[in-house]
Amino acid sequence: MLFQNLSPYIRVAMDSRVPSQWHLPERVLFDYELLYVKEGRLKVTIENQTYEGEPGDLFLFRPKQPHSIMKIGTGMLRQPHLHFDLIFKEDSPDVKISFKPLEEISEEEMMWFREDVLDSNSLKIASHLRLRNPAIIENMLFEIINEFQMKLPYYETNVKGMFIQLFIHLLRENYWNQNPHLVTNMDELVKIRNYLKHHIDQKVTVDELVHISGISKFYLIHLFKKTFGMSPIQYHQMLRIEKAKEIIQFTTESLTVIAEKFGYSDIQSFSKAFKKIDGVKPSFYRKYK
Repeated sequence: MLFQNLSPYIRVAMDSRVPSQWHLPERVLFDYELLYVKEGRLKVTIENQTYEGEPGDLFLFRPKQPHSIMKIGTGMLRQPHLHFDLIFKEDSPDVKISFKPLEEISEEEMMWFREDVLDSNSLKIASHLRLRNPAIIENMLFEIINEFQMKLPYYETNVKGMFIQLFIHLLRENYWNQNPHLVTNMDELVKIRNYLKHHIDQKVTVDELVHISGISKFYLIHLFKKTFGMSPIQYHQMLRIEKAKEIIQFTTESLTVIAEKFGYSDIQSFSKAFKKIDGVKPSFYRKYK
């Protein structure tokens, strides 16, 4: 799934409170649901795997995924939740919320099942997340619920944008949970990233970064690539080229002077590096001047 093509449709956004004993028997949904535990405790079974939910936990139910929910204890259970499609379809407004097991779904209702587009993503999103910082997602969730229920002009578009922010934060939480070593080293990785950002006018070596961070060379490259999607040297090269492109477009300085400004020994090496990052030569951005 290409996340840049997200076009979410929010079907339900509500803050549910359950004061007494409560049990939702096994069912399947036509869409996705995010359920957040604000107060109380839950026992949630998803495809024969049982989880105990406590405040700050988040559950993701997928289309056609059997699950049941049971309240634990006698206190108040508060569970704000969203039902949504990740990709809008013409029938999205017509799809209902299911409370049936799969064997009771009619032939007509079978047409309502959304495709589980998350299955095409290389990163498996967990059904149960114990959030590192639940306040962030909790605030986002309540903002969506408030906007959805207020129904001010253009709320549909605003809710989509708010949901995308929430969903990206969820993806990152999931990623950090699966890669806890990145979180442990995040301060050092950010320090390296800031060092690269403030030294775009010169070449930087991995040995310099090792000295700054105290992390071994190969482990540093591994951590940086897992966090930022590329090696530290590639990241530095990207920063240099992006800044150079800005100067090319918005000043009249010669390409030779710009190349020297960013630590390239000659225009040929600058042009080669530029094309590798941007796909075109630097002169492309001067063609229409």
